[in-house]
Amino acid sequence: MLREIRPALVLVVALTLITGFVYPLAMTGIAGVVFPRQAAGSLIEEGGKVVGSELIGQTFTSDRYFHGRPSATTTADPADASKTVPAPYNAANSSGSNLGPTNAALVERVKDEVAKLKAENPASAVPMDLVTTSGSGLDPHISPEAALFQVPRVAKARNIPEDHARQIVADHAEARLLGMIGEPRVSVLALNRALDGLGRR
Repeated sequence: MLREIRPALVLVVALTLITGFVYPLAMTGIAGVVFPRQAAGSLIEEGGKVVGSELIGQTFTSDRYFHGRPSATTTADPADASKTVPAPYNAANSSGSNLGPTNAALVERVKDEVAKLKAENPASAVPMDLVTTSGSGLDPHISPEAALFQVPRVAKARNIPEDHARQIVADHAEARLLGMIGEPRVSVLALNRALDGLGRR
């Protein structure tokens, strides 16, 4: 019987070693050599200090900053490990909300967000990405329209001309990849770093 089982056991152990250890280590090593910055997380440094990543959004709440889209990521509740609590842009738990378009909680949240944003800028339609989460919950980008929607608030809080804030958005807008892949976008962190840079000039 052992004679019949041995080939199966050898195959399981060999494939586990190859696909579970050798292949991942080889790919990690190659990525570190060919794309060292990306393999390290596409980190953004300022003055020798890591301020973020090009791949993971951050929460900005001050009126002085552009805000990203909502994030549905969570983490374990410190008071009860069997439950979760909101933890925006938690890279260790990337996920969407999984709430369908008829879910009452989602509808109510979107209505509340739209009402707040309309109060902030009643003259413009609220861009969809400012009230909906991305599939990963980590998206660091918003649409140029979502950034422009926030210009009046940011300009007022920073006491700068709206045209200046609009130019910052235009300067940091990224087009579709190869003109056809993805959507036009702008990095929220890049916008906010540019705003902070105004005070250092």
